[in-house]
Amino acid sequence: MVAASKTIFFTLLLHIFFLIPSHQYHPLDSLTPSEFTQIQSIVTKAYPKSTYNLTFQYVGLKEPTKQTVLSWLRNETTTNPPRQAFVVARIDHQTHEIIVDLSLQGITSKKTYNGYGYPLLTGEEQEDANKLASTYPLFVASISKRGLKLEEVVCGSFTVGWFGEERKNKRIVKMMCYYLDGTLNADMRPIEGITMTVDLDEMKIIQFRDRIIVPVPKSDGTEYRESKLKPPFRPSLKRTTVVQPDGPSFNIVGSQIRWADWEFHLSFDARAGMIISVASIYDPEKQQSRQVLYKGHVSELFVPYMDLTEEWYYRSFFDVGEYGYGLSSLPLEPLRDCPPNAVFMDAYFAKNDGMPLKMPNVFCIFERYAGDVMWRHTEATDPEKLIREVRPEVSLVVRTVSTVGNYDYINDWEFKQSGSIKVTVGLTGMLEVRGTNYTHKDQIEEDVYGTLIAENTIGVRHDHFLTYRLDLDVDGDANSFVKSKLRTVRVNDHGSPRKSYWTVDRETARTESAARIKLGSEPVDLLFVNPNKKTKMGNLIGYRLVPYGVVGPLLSDDDYPQIRAAFTNYNAWVTAYNISEKWAGGLYADQSRGDDTLSVWSKRNRSIENKDIVLWYTLGFHHVPCQEDFPVMPTFNGGFELRPSNFFESNPVLKVVPPS
Repeated sequence: MVAASKTIFFTLLLHIFFLIPSHQYHPLDSLTPSEFTQIQSIVTKAYPKSTYNLTFQYVGLKEPTKQTVLSWLRNETTTNPPRQAFVVARIDHQTHEIIVDLSLQGITSKKTYNGYGYPLLTGEEQEDANKLASTYPLFVASISKRGLKLEEVVCGSFTVGWFGEERKNKRIVKMMCYYLDGTLNADMRPIEGITMTVDLDEMKIIQFRDRIIVPVPKSDGTEYRESKLKPPFRPSLKRTTVVQPDGPSFNIVGSQIRWADWEFHLSFDARAGMIISVASIYDPEKQQSRQVLYKGHVSELFVPYMDLTEEWYYRSFFDVGEYGYGLSSLPLEPLRDCPPNAVFMDAYFAKNDGMPLKMPNVFCIFERYAGDVMWRHTEATDPEKLIREVRPEVSLVVRTVSTVGNYDYINDWEFKQSGSIKVTVGLTGMLEVRGTNYTHKDQIEEDVYGTLIAENTIGVRHDHFLTYRLDLDVDGDANSFVKSKLRTVRVNDHGSPRKSYWTVDRETARTESAARIKLGSEPVDLLFVNPNKKTKMGNLIGYRLVPYGVVGPLLSDDDYPQIRAAFTNYNAWVTAYNISEKWAGGLYADQSRGDDTLSVWSKRNRSIENKDIVLWYTLGFHHVPCQEDFPVMPTFNGGFELRPSNFFESNPVLKVVPPS
């Protein structure tokens, strides 16, 4: 969700100066500043602002086909694929989809979208909406009635979801406000009871309601800035640092990163944020690079709150499709967000007017050594000849942080020398809290939908579901999905003193309906295999999905937020590859109705055996707030791993030479 802090951060970004960097071409590269400028010029020429009301809601790369990219990477073509952009614009209050060909310097396709749902909100229109309250007479009177200072009030815009309305609503947001006066932690001081509805196209308040007066939580204890905190402090630790006297072991050329045996492409998208593409690993035994992952990124982030009150029931956010996971990225702070040995990279996106804006230091890349062990063994069969072999774990991390309103999501893709890719997300930032009359738990008799974490402050229960789109190409794009169930077998004969053991029942999913997996009810092993390639031992080569904890939705299937977010009904889905199926919650997530989601695509029940297929994995958190989450939350983490399974002939890190 997005609160007032999001607008403040966006305003700061608007004033950051940028320089155009030198660029090494790759067909999956993010759009460059000069390309954004060309796109803006081409579109505004077709729809001049003197005639049309034009805003750019999304501008991103229209990527070439997979075969085109792979042919280019294999040097099978001498020409670069054409650079094209996909633009979603609001033109005279209608949504338009436009394809711009930069080589032709023109528009090659345009159409009006008339279906359900609306495109991404931009930072500028949220900022404009949030300013409306301060001059709205009814709101000014309500603030005065509460004895608050108008100049200390800030507001945030919230998407409204869909709750069964048959008619298509206007493009609206609801606005809630917060009180500063002694703190910058506005999230901890909500002004409850006042709701305003804003028409974004007309940019005016069309509905106002002041339902109830609730005490604004105190500012005491809400400070979190290091320079403002007062003693007593926790004991200080002695300095630790990371030193690489010979420099980093990775190499960055343009957006292509090489480290150890890994090579992959890094790009940025206003909606997805970080995108990892064409990841391959060099196999010394085969003396060739082998494909692992064609493309991976966060596809959607569903955050439903469990509060049924009038000001809260609609808060069921699609943070990727409504606010933009990339648009919510902010500069990383050296030495705090990333260690001293990190290298930083910038990114760009299109503003409301289509012109480029730089986000400096949006990525950091660094080698991690935290004292972990990659492998070890002590051989003590001969006490006089003790043998001990240990290899330290050194990995490569690519990090970005998306601050979607009150929450900060720390996104890491970690590449290991063993061939594993570990994907983690850390959740921190501020809780979304509701003001209340209660000052002690003993006063509470009804369900308040959360935890009393401070006086007059309820931390509302909620979920986070991050759905990742993982286009695995395990040693090629023809793959299959194998479900392996671990089953207990009773021993009925007398050939062994054992009473039981477990075995593995393997099943290759033939269609999409057979590849929807709810984890947690029974032990399973999930494999992506290449059915056309085997190891010398005869095993199918593959990669295994290893979840770190399993969480599923608790909302009923007929609840409107869950209808929209039916893509979270299963932890894992496998679908046939389709270049247009990128966003699990649909292309137009704002006020969507669940008619263009992963759940719907999967119902086509396409063949997925020995095909180009895509894995969708949903990582979930149920958050029951506690007092330790106030005023800022310690980070808690979740993730998963893509781990080789018979991909190599033996341990690929047996001969790794540790750093001296």
